[in-house]
Amino acid sequence: MQYRRDKYGNELSILGYGCMRFTKKGNKTDIDKAEREILAAYAAGVNYYDTAYIYGDSEAVIGEIFERNHMREKIHIATKLPQYMIRSREGLDKYFDEELARLRTNYVDYYLMHHLTDVAMWEKLKEIGILDWISAKKASGAIANIGFSYHGNTENFLKILDDYDWDFCQIQYNYLDEVAQAGVTGLKAAAEKGIPVMIMEPLRGGKLVNMLPAGALEAMKKSGRNWTPAEWGLRWLYDQKEVTVVLSGMNSVEMVEENCRTASEAAAGHLTEEDRKTLEEVKRCIREKEKVGCTGCRYCMPCPKGVDIPGIFRCYNTMYTESKTEGRFQFAQTVGLAKEPPFATQCIQCGKCEQHCPQNIPIREKLKEADKALRPLPYKIGIAVARKFMFRK
Repeated sequence: MQYRRDKYGNELSILGYGCMRFTKKGNKTDIDKAEREILAAYAAGVNYYDTAYIYGDSEAVIGEIFERNHMREKIHIATKLPQYMIRSREGLDKYFDEELARLRTNYVDYYLMHHLTDVAMWEKLKEIGILDWISAKKASGAIANIGFSYHGNTENFLKILDDYDWDFCQIQYNYLDEVAQAGVTGLKAAAEKGIPVMIMEPLRGGKLVNMLPAGALEAMKKSGRNWTPAEWGLRWLYDQKEVTVVLSGMNSVEMVEENCRTASEAAAGHLTEEDRKTLEEVKRCIREKEKVGCTGCRYCMPCPKGVDIPGIFRCYNTMYTESKTEGRFQFAQTVGLAKEPPFATQCIQCGKCEQHCPQNIPIREKLKEADKALRPLPYKIGIAVARKFMFRK
């Protein structure tokens, strides 16, 4: 296992255990199976374990496993404040204390504001006293490092990043999402500030393993590398020195062993030019099904009316490279749940975007097409309901 350092010099395994996808037995986690997998990871050197309040019984499961195996002082626990459920200063303590009880501990190593999609969510927490609360928890030792996990556009990520002296952050990032959400711009901005970056969805929830088209698999085979699709995805991340920890939701001992082997071999700068060409061919094969040839270059931005053009097109394309459900879910997360939602319907047909598009995309026409596909009536209603919940006072 290889390690990279956090803001204060602590060594973190470059492979972290994402504890959201444990195998279920009925409605509960199969704790015996989860224990075997966690112990295999621990034996291989994994010392970072990520969970959250809303991950079913995950906090309670790992709390029991760590206590039973006397591991607590030897590993780092990351969990998250369900900020979307917080309405008062009292709520901060309520959820945090519940999480400590579940985890069978009196402190959290890495604590995140969960699922920020807009700077407005962070501002809401500040209004109810989150800054004083964080300061008190850190002073008492109940929280060692404070951070945030993020699903939104790059601009809002940078605003949140600059607004507080964060200890770390967590972003969705993989070779297909290089310019999506916080993206490579956010990754590098955090690294320049000395802020460690934890990576979630490194394989798009397994889709970069199980849903690759035949052409992509053939490109990997022709490379002669003998790397599995998972290994290609993880190695692309480890190749970047700005990445601190890559989280993987491992639910078999075999998966743990493969990912740990990769994390013991891969290093920053180890990919060759031929490797990068292979991954470009993989991406080309994946994107053959896309509806809009948008590269995410953002030359079309900023839109005078705030429309997130590349964000909308990315979600629209995901409907056809993965599934309609996934594309619409991504849209709801990154566009629909922004404080000022940058919907395509805000377009005033000025055409400024099209003047700057290197791909000569008929942006105005494609925005209408994308909006119709991404927001059928049930999804419009669902987003509206979710917005009322997320942004209520």
